[in-house]
Amino acid sequence: MAISYEIKPLHPTFACELSGIDFSEPITPTQYAEIRKVVDKYGVVVIRNTGLTDEAHIEFSRYFGDLDDVTPYQQAGRTHRLPYKELFDAGNIDPVTNGVAAMTDATVIGNKANALFHVDSSFNARRAGHSLLLAREIPPKGTGGATEFSDSRTAYEQLPEDLKTKLEPLIGYHSLFHSRKTAMPEYFKDLDVEKLPMSKHKLVQLHESSGRKNLYFASYVHHLEGVDKEESDSLIKQLTEHVYKPDYRVTIDWEQPGDLIIWDNTSVMHRATGGTYEGKYKRDMRRTTVKDMSSTKYGLNGEGSDWRVGMP
Repeated sequence: MAISYEIKPLHPTFACELSGIDFSEPITPTQYAEIRKVVDKYGVVVIRNTGLTDEAHIEFSRYFGDLDDVTPYQQAGRTHRLPYKELFDAGNIDPVTNGVAAMTDATVIGNKANALFHVDSSFNARRAGHSLLLAREIPPKGTGGATEFSDSRTAYEQLPEDLKTKLEPLIGYHSLFHSRKTAMPEYFKDLDVEKLPMSKHKLVQLHESSGRKNLYFASYVHHLEGVDKEESDSLIKQLTEHVYKPDYRVTIDWEQPGDLIIWDNTSVMHRATGGTYEGKYKRDMRRTTVKDMSSTKYGLNGEGSDWRVGMP
């Protein structure tokens, strides 16, 4: 039997708020199938005040596919404060003191790149599919901390036809370190991005769940294969400015603990917006990251590749 829910669109072309989901009992396969239809169509789905525990958050996420974990980050030296390896810490809490992390903390500095539009884990051999971000504690209202999304399917569809033809065969090289250096060039000035791992993905892809083409582009793209540097940089700049246009963007505020946002990294981009809460108030955000389950999940990195990039 179908679940009884209501959909409130948040933007003319994507993103919605979904109500009527009861998480007090485990979600059934039938309920998941209904939720998944909404996610496939809208790309971003907000569910308010879910009451999800860490355990229920993880178990619900498993419906979407294989879960990633924080092991590479631990191996790179990062302390993991959360009780499960499947939970990525997207907050600003010091794992040692349990207080607000200082603005000079290495993790806080590294996360500055999250203010750029990106897709999760495109720098890994197997990219991310869905992300499910749950608020456990949020800063006071009016101090910031919203999450913003860009509709990369519509952004592709509204490109000029000649540019679409030009982009169709191109391959982007994705680097976690490039994004970090772009956001904080002075801090990472000694980092030679070109000597570090990069993954390869087609710039234009078919989003299999909706049948629409998607511009798979993000702040992680360092260069385009087979294109000279000047033209590559120019195209990247042009596409970056395109996806940042207000027509493709929606900003979603976190209203209370228990709010959940589900998004599909293969059809939308996202970014953190920051705010005056930084360095002052806790923002405890926990994300499960689902590995891409589509036929193009490995991009051009080799079928079955499983290397992942960690950064302290």
